[in-house]
Amino acid sequence: MKVTIDKNSGYCFGVEFAIKMAEDEMEVSDQLYCLGDIVHNDMEVKRLSAKGLVVIDREKLQELSNCKVLIRAHGEPPETYKTAIENNIELIDASCPVVLKLQHRVKTAFDKMEKEKGQIVIYGKKGHAEVIGLTGQTLEKAIVVMEDKDLDKIDFTKSVTLFSQTTKSTKGFYELKEKIENRIKEAKGELNEVDFNANDSICRQVSNREPQLLNFSKENDVIIFVSGKKSSNGKALYQVCKAENERSYFVENETEIDPLWFTTEDKVGICGATSTPMWLMEQVMKHINTFETNLEFENN
Repeated sequence: MKVTIDKNSGYCFGVEFAIKMAEDEMEVSDQLYCLGDIVHNDMEVKRLSAKGLVVIDREKLQELSNCKVLIRAHGEPPETYKTAIENNIELIDASCPVVLKLQHRVKTAFDKMEKEKGQIVIYGKKGHAEVIGLTGQTLEKAIVVMEDKDLDKIDFTKSVTLFSQTTKSTKGFYELKEKIENRIKEAKGELNEVDFNANDSICRQVSNREPQLLNFSKENDVIIFVSGKKSSNGKALYQVCKAENERSYFVENETEIDPLWFTTEDKVGICGATSTPMWLMEQVMKHINTFETNLEFENN
């Protein structure tokens, strides 16, 4: 049995940067708070917790003062920075540069739309940390769209500026774009340039993983997809694997793996989400390699 780890899997730049900032800060600080899970992977959160990283929510942030708080890669709304100033909190800002640039674009577009009585629409998951940061740039006026039924929130007689959460599917974004165009044509009888401005703001480091995973799933007999169950990115990328390779399995760690999934002849591929640490995938590989002797024994 041959077991390999997908070289393109693991942390994206933004997550890797945030974790490095957290670890560096904890070397010199007695305590460091983090606003929300630093990454949607429980095992990595536990590892960093053991080093002194304390996860808090926005309600707890209001009660803190004279301390240090890490902002994770997802970014934060303006309200968080305002609270930090009022409570004398030092922010360790690990917001992903791609997300920060998008926040600026959304804010600029919102200011323009306010004058023109238009609408900002964000393709993303309502309540997701990044989306909270983006809607915060619009005084919470942005319309968050994920499914077809959400389109009913949009007034198609008014102009629309569309953005996307950086980790969403490119395919999903362009399907949504087409649906909005059709609804505007229905409402106005035509589609003019001023009616609709679609901005593909998806991070290519994330979106490029889909075609890479398709190839990886074709090359292997069995796929073990390692991800935290909270990860939206993980759920989406696992479906890419499953669609290409029926013998794809979603696990959070090595304890969830069933030896009956494998035979001695299999090529096994291990991959994961942008929130999956490499050390965890290596741990899974080590565990799977212990099965081979038992499988050979059973086959003989």
